[in-house]
Order: sequence, then structure tokens, then C-alpha cells
Amino acid sequence: MAPEAVPSAEAARPPRTPSTGRLIGLDLARGLAILGMFAAHVGPGPSVGGPLGWVMEVARGRSSALFAVLAGFSLILLTGRPEPRTGLAGRQAVVGVVVRSGVLIALGYALTWVDTDVDVILAQFGVLFVLALPLRRLRASTLVLVAASAALVMPLVVFGLRAAVDGGSWADSVIAHDPLARVTGSDGLVELFITGAYPVPTWLPFVVAGMAVAKLDLGRPGVLPRVALCGGALAVLGYGGSWLALHLVPGALTGVNAASGTTAAASAWWSDAVGEHPVPGMPAWLLVAAPHSQTTWSVLGNAGVALVVLALCVMATDRSAQLRWAATPVIALGSVALTAYVGHILAIRALDVVEPPYSADLPVLLLFAVAAMAAALAWARAFRRGPLEYLIHAATTAATVTREGRPG
Repeated sequence: MAPEAVPSAEAARPPRTPSTGRLIGLDLARGLAILGMFAAHVGPGPSVGGPLGWVMEVARGRSSALFAVLAGFSLILLTGRPEPRTGLAGRQAVVGVVVRSGVLIALGYALTWVDTDVDVILAQFGVLFVLALPLRRLRASTLVLVAASAALVMPLVVFGLRAAVDGGSWADSVIAHDPLARVTGSDGLVELFITGAYPVPTWLPFVVAGMAVAKLDLGRPGVLPRVALCGGALAVLGYGGSWLALHLVPGALTGVNAASGTTAAASAWWSDAVGEHPVPGMPAWLLVAAPHSQTTWSVLGNAGVALVVLALCVMATDRSAQLRWAATPVIALGSVALTAYVGHILAIRALDVVEPPYSADLPVLLLFAVAAMAAALAWARAFRRGPLEYLIHAATTAATVTREGRPG
């Protein structure tokens, strides 16, 4: 037998799976993302100034980006890691992801009907899962190239399409014939892909980046530090590149102020004070990196922050039992992230804190955070999954049984 036909000891070993510490690290990152969303939705406005205002501003947009990166990581966990499942198990995994996507889309529109000021991102996540599903077989290096290409191209595409929507009537015709628009009472696919707060094309790079990280052998020495270093470099490139462009390109600051209708262009390299939806057709907007600006600079910067947080959370929980214990409330919150996300929007509506007075913002934020972590801790002691996580698990299990027979 030829030597190359004999499997090496490394090849003969079963595929490595994440340790308990590394899986807990993902929950810690999800918990931090949930707390960041609380800060963005009910916390003090960034105008309060000082360290508190800075922290509140950092949470805006970057928490959603962290969720999107974690969603990409979860997609690989669902479909097989490090290699995608094949055969019956692979088909069941694909069906499960599609069903999960449908549930997220339905939840997203249901929360939109609750009518708060929160821009709900769940429907976009559902669409992103389906769009990213065909990429599950790609290697980490290829996924990195896909994510980088999407980060460069998709913001330009969305910017151009937004200008086209504003300058023509074709979008109205699309909406009029869009079944999704009729069922949901929204602008349907046009809103999902172009005009909404979270256009699917500009959020695809985050999901693909998370898929790339999930493909790595995180147990190998040096891999997680390199992920963190790469994230830091992306953050510097995104935010730093925007700062340089705004200050070196002639007329950039004036153009951004005109595009946004503000006077906050000087902080547009990192802050949402410049706004989220510029006047279409103003190219100066492409120079900003505001967290919700949907530009290449913002995608690079936000993705970098997300990768740093993800890597640090996984490293910390994998190596320190003491930190895992200290972070138990946040980890518990992250383990029921979907339930916590939906619950906080319902609480915003029930408590009528859509626009609380600034003097009450910090107490409201603390109330949300403490109540959510306490409820998550109590639930985790008795149940393995959160209420909505059980719903999705039951739906995906029923769908795979119906399609393929009882799972083996």
C-alpha cells in the first residue's frame, strides 16, 4: 500500500469539537451583545457626554454586528463543524436552518407590528441564514475572501440602489407586486435589501466572517489571538480609514454634513450622531464609518470590533473557570439570547419606554439588564434552552422528522 494511502494519526482522529469553555465563550459574547442592545435601545443617549455617553455610543450598531458574526458562527455549528454534515444528517441540517430562518422572519415582522422605535433585525437574520447556507462548504480562507469582497462591493451596491429608489418609481411597482409587502404591511423585499435599517447585502459580510471563524481550529495555540489581532486591524482600518478620508479628502466634511443634514461630520468616523439615512446620491457619505451608515468603512470597523470581542470572550472562558463563574449572569443571558431580544422589545412596548426622558435612561437600562440576567439565571437552572429557543428547536425537529423520517 502506498504511504499516502495510510491515514496519518492526525487524520484518523475524530473531528475536534469546541470545548465547553469555548461554547460558553459564545454565550458570553451573545450576552454582551444583548446588553449592548439594551444600552442602544433604552440607555442614556450619547449626548450625555463623558465616559457614560461614550460607552452608550460604542454599543450602538456594534452590538448588532456582533450578533451577525455570531449568527454566522452558529450557522456552521448547525450544519457541521469543522466539516459540513453530509447525507441524511446534512439534509436535516439544511432543512433545520431553513425552518429556523422562517421562524426568525415571522418573529421579526411580528415584533415590527408591536410598533416601537426599535429597528428589528430578526427578519434580516432569517434571510441572511438562507443566503449564506450555500457557503457552508467553503474553507475558512475562501470565506474570508467572500466576506472581504462583500464588504467592498455591497455597500456601493446598496448606496446606488438607494439613489435609484429615491429617483424613480420602479420601487413602488416592485412593492405593489411583492407578496411579502402585502402580507407584512411593509415595503417587503425593497426594504429588506435596500431601504431598511439593516439592508441584507451590507450585513452579509458579518455573517460570512463569523462562518470563517467557525471553520478555524480554535483549540490550536495562537489561533484565537490571531483572530483578535485581525479584528483589531480591521477596526483600525475601518475607523481610521474613515477618519483619514474625512480629513484629507477636500470638501468631505462639508459633503457629509450636507448628506446627513447635521453638523456632526467630524465624529462620523465612529459615531451615529451623524445619522443613519443620508440623502441618496451624495458620494461623500461613503467616507463615513458611523455604525449604521452601511458603508465599507463601517462594515470593516464593526466587523473588527465583533471579532475582537468574540475572540476575547472565547479565550477568557476557555482558560479561566473564575471568569466563567464571575460572568455567569451574562453567560446565562447569552444562552437565551433570542428570548431576551424579543422580551426586551415587548418590555419596551409594555412599559412605554420608547422615548424615556434622559434623566430616567440609566435607571431604565439598569432595570432591563438586571431583570433580564436574573430571569435568565433562574430559567437556566431549570431548563436547557430558553422559551423561544425551545420553539425553534421543536419546529426544526418536527420539520426534519417530517421530511426525512425520525432522526437517527
